[in-house]
Amino acid sequence: MSQPIDPNQVVIFSGAGISAESGLATFRDGNGLWNRYKIEDVATPSAWASNPALVLQFYNERRRQAAAAQPNAAHLSIAELETKYQVTVITQNIDDLHERAGSSNIIHVHGEITKARSSIDSSLIYTIDHHDIQIGDKCGQGSQLRPHIVWFDEEIQNFEIAKAAIKTAGKVLVVGTSLTVYPAASLLTKARFHAEKILVSLEIDKKPFGYNCWREQASIAVPNVVRRWLQGEYLGRNLD
Repeated sequence: MSQPIDPNQVVIFSGAGISAESGLATFRDGNGLWNRYKIEDVATPSAWASNPALVLQFYNERRRQAAAAQPNAAHLSIAELETKYQVTVITQNIDDLHERAGSSNIIHVHGEITKARSSIDSSLIYTIDHHDIQIGDKCGQGSQLRPHIVWFDEEIQNFEIAKAAIKTAGKVLVVGTSLTVYPAASLLTKARFHAEKILVSLEIDKKPFGYNCWREQASIAVPNVVRRWLQGEYLGRNLD
């Protein structure tokens, strides 16, 4: 028997778009990172096997960019929700802007740029903050450290934990995702029928069933949603 939804539980599902306004390049827009790098060269297990130095260079660059970025109004508003609700942030992003904004319960499904892990034992994970990983940096078992990132052809992390959270949430806010990266995007279908479900995106090609769509920038729409939820307003109706 399924658990009932909890009106005090909020799930935020965030993607690259929420961090784009903080200056972090996305992968899929016109100025995306894949215009400068090929996926197969920097974000696959075979890339790591053939040229680990290039892979480390790519993620060291991204780590420096994340360190220089600051949480924007959307990140900060999401953290503010914790003053009234139990909030779980499920993010496809590898940056730490949600953490630095003050959110306390964050599920990363694609890894974390501020961590490294063993190349031979995925359970050996190390917090490195915003420092580089160099060739020769090794885990406790003597293997080269790699970015704690989910590459293409690898399984996403924390999927069952994220699914359990969204299945009982009374409110779901989706922001900054293209909804094209699976299986992470499939989590949206796990939200319950009677939950308030809002999708914030400037470009919505296909609206997920049951989601109300706000065609605004995240830094504008998310603070608006948060303010109204904190005031006890119900946003289940379509506000387009």
